Order: sequence, then structure tokens, then C-alpha cells
Amino acid sequence: MDDISEINRLRKKLGLTQAELANKSGVSQSLVAKIESGKLDPSYTKAKKIFETLAALDKGTKLTAKDIMYKKIIHAKDSDTIKDTIVKMRQKNISQMPVLKQNKVIGYISESLLLEKILEGKSLFIVKNVMKSNPPVMPPYTSQEVIGNLLKDFPLVLIENKGELVGVITKADLLKALYSK
Repeated sequence: MDDISEINRLRKKLGLTQAELANKSGVSQSLVAKIESGKLDPSYTKAKKIFETLAALDKGTKLTAKDIMYKKIIHAKDSDTIKDTIVKMRQKNISQMPVLKQNKVIGYISESLLLEKILEGKSLFIVKNVMKSNPPVMPPYTSQEVIGNLLKDFPLVLIENKGELVGVITKADLLKALYSK
């Protein structure tokens, strides 16, 4: 269990008044006030109720992939030319996208990959010769923490529901979702 002195900080973080926290926890408002002021050391049972309530309310504020994802999926085909792909990325103002073949994800392409291959002196003609294998594919209920950890290693995460591609999440999408709350 958390330190009793954390109750005030957690309550304020969630934007709750003492009365709202008391009501949701099933304790009196005066008990919450006394705990927060340090005038009362609550019983284990009362403290547990308050912390469980705070934890449940905090969990409810977390985002899932469904809240973060961009639903209009811009993609390349494995047979697209590199030039056409770069033009599409510039027109759509994106830096990475999934690569599809017959409506199935087979990989992804990014500005970083293209730049890397160009600097290596490779002759590039079609996407299939440059793309990386599949990026992570997750369900819509995936937590923001899992998405964030995946984005540390991949430029994008795809969201699939019942076998259908329904969204894409990039670092920019996650940052926008987290800081527009």
C-alpha cells in the first residue's frame, strides 16, 4: 500500500475534491481532510479503501490504443516505386507507413529506412527492396504504456481488430494524445 501522505497528491492529480474522494471511497469527507492534514492515522481498512478508489480512478484515465490511433491508414504497396512512396509521404506529411500486399500487412517503410539505404549507396527502385518486416500489431485495448514501449523500438504500431487493420499509432500520435488531455 502507498504512503498515507500520497493521498492528497493523488487526489489532486485526479482533480477530485475531498468530498468526491470520500463519496467514491465510502468514507467521510472529514476523515479524508484529517488524513490529508496529518491529524489522523487511519485504520488499515479505511486507508485501503481510499487507495483502491484512487487506483481505480487513475486507471480509468489511462489511454488505450483505440483512444490514440489514427484511423485513416495511409499505406504503400510492396510494388510501389520508391519515388512514388517518398512523394506520398511528403504529400501526407508522414514519416512512416505500413506496406500492404493484397490488404495484408507485410512490413513498413520509413524516412529513416530510405535515408539509410540511400546513404549506403543502394539503388532503390521498389518498396519491397527497402521495407522492414512487420511492425508490432496490437489490439485496440492495448495500454498506452505498452504502446509507448513498442514505439521505443519501432516507428509505428498497427492496431488490428478481429483480423482487420483499424489504426496506426506513431510517436507523434502518442505524444499528441498524452498532451492534449
